[in-house]
Amino acid sequence: MKLVVLGSTGYHPNDLRQTACLALPEVGVVLDAGTGMYRLREYLVTPKLDIFLSHAHLDHVCGLTFLYDVFADRVRVPTFVHGEADKLAAIRTHLFSPLIFPVGPPFEFRPLFGPMELTGGGRLTYFPLTHPGGSIGYRLDWPGHSLAYVTDTIASADAPYLEAIRGVDLLLHECNFPDGHKKMADLTGHSHTTPVAELARQANVGRLVLLHLYPLISEHDPIGLDIAQSIFANTEIADDRMEFEF
Repeated sequence: MKLVVLGSTGYHPNDLRQTACLALPEVGVVLDAGTGMYRLREYLVTPKLDIFLSHAHLDHVCGLTFLYDVFADRVRVPTFVHGEADKLAAIRTHLFSPLIFPVGPPFEFRPLFGPMELTGGGRLTYFPLTHPGGSIGYRLDWPGHSLAYVTDTIASADAPYLEAIRGVDLLLHECNFPDGHKKMADLTGHSHTTPVAELARQANVGRLVLLHLYPLISEHDPIGLDIAQSIFANTEIADDRMEFEF
């Protein structure tokens, strides 16, 4: 199965990266709706689209307003935006306020109420994360394929969500700061390099991909890949438009 990175940074775009947005085109699933959302039009192949939001901070949801362009010049596919009920309510009230965005959303909001079945015999579960305002991580399992998406939280080798991600083939985990910025990471509810790699090793995942990278460093490796690989060898840094098979 293929995963496409549509956006790999956090807070704001830079010259290399758009903000968080990941697509699984074969099954019509998108994880978060950052500024990378406009690229989705190149990958749409399914008759239905499900977008799963980790939380409601602007860098993860502003791309919902781009969906009119995503569907431009094509038949609009039924689209459903899933997330915690209070986050969806905030998006509906504020992001789609007529004073901010004068057209109603081209999708249906669907609050999460438990595990969900996915196209292709898959199953999605979610779990709470520590972040200002609250966030959730996702695990997606198909026969022979599994991934976890964890963003906007504080990683540690014994993180509360350790068992929720254990053994996945592909772990997509935020790494907003390089080592040496622990104080700022803890203050803002984000992760830095060493604890993320230690978590991946402890969870016995197959592969670690680092994303939601610090946007003020506009280079391929803003967080110290060598440090992460010294702890968990099968670690990579996400770049926009990268594709991963898992």
